[in-house]
Amino acid sequence: MTTENYIGADRVLDVRELDCSSKHPLLVKTFIELPAGEHFIIRNDHEPARLRDQFAAQWPGTFTWEKLPAEPGEFRIKITKLKPLAEPEVPVATSCEGH
Repeated sequence: MTTENYIGADRVLDVRELDCSSKHPLLVKTFIELPAGEHFIIRNDHEPARLRDQFAAQWPGTFTWEKLPAEPGEFRIKITKLKPLAEPEVPVATSCEGH
């Protein structure tokens, strides 16, 4: 699974139709592969709070997390990578763990 297959030219990664076991690893992989200074936007059907917690624990100070305006029942989060990650290989969670 490559992130290029999911991110559009508008930098939006729409994961609403993916099951949780695919969604979470794809989002983590997308962030890991993202060049410093770049961003992507998550479009989801729920707020990815556990994902934010994971990012904060694994990569503190390396990203910004910005909620964007969205339609009712939809969440849009802009994630910007501020600097390269210290560790090139990081374990990827395999589920959303109940969101």
